[in-house]
Amino acid sequence: MALHVLVTGANRGIGLEFCKQYKALGCKVTAVVRTASEELEALGVDIIDGIDVATDNGSKKLVAALGEQKLDLVINNAGVFHNETLAEMDFETIAQQFEVNALGPIRITHALLNNLSAGSKVAMITSRMGSIADNGSGGYIGYRMSKAALNAAGVSMAHELKSQDIAVGLFHPGFVQTKMVGYAGDIGPDVAAERLIKRIEQLNLENSGGFWHSNGETLPW
Repeated sequence: MALHVLVTGANRGIGLEFCKQYKALGCKVTAVVRTASEELEALGVDIIDGIDVATDNGSKKLVAALGEQKLDLVINNAGVFHNETLAEMDFETIAQQFEVNALGPIRITHALLNNLSAGSKVAMITSRMGSIADNGSGGYIGYRMSKAALNAAGVSMAHELKSQDIAVGLFHPGFVQTKMVGYAGDIGPDVAAERLIKRIEQLNLENSGGFWHSNGETLPW
């Protein structure tokens, strides 16, 4: 039976590549987006649109659309990125990043618990910018805080879901050439997704709750 993979933030970048590559592997793919892109629609995967992961209404609409379908893998990929410093502060963008980057994955995972079963996996697409030990430059206050919060939540969920035979992994994709970072970066979304798929395949109950770079490196908290 083909694995059923659900991807949030699937309309472009890494999310779109996840959908493309998992479909090529023969998986059933459900793409979750606010608005579907032409590129996503061309893939021929199942699309659930009109979903804002930062709202309770969004998670309720997603559950209703999925019904009783079982999921083998949930990839919480949706995210936003801003840069706040003490000199250039914006509390509204900090709050937005918390809602999307930190609370969104928790909200979606919680909503989909009944769609998960023994052997399912949950992948949190986080960032090494959420590492406190790795912060050597400052800045990006809201993004760093939101990803650090996601990392903390991911570890807690890994502990709580272990008894249900569900593994949770925290994955940094690398510095990827996406719209979110103005197409800067040193690898393309296709390479990032390919690496992440390998890391997710290696995720199991014994290493659940770990924090990895897409290249396989274990990252510091």
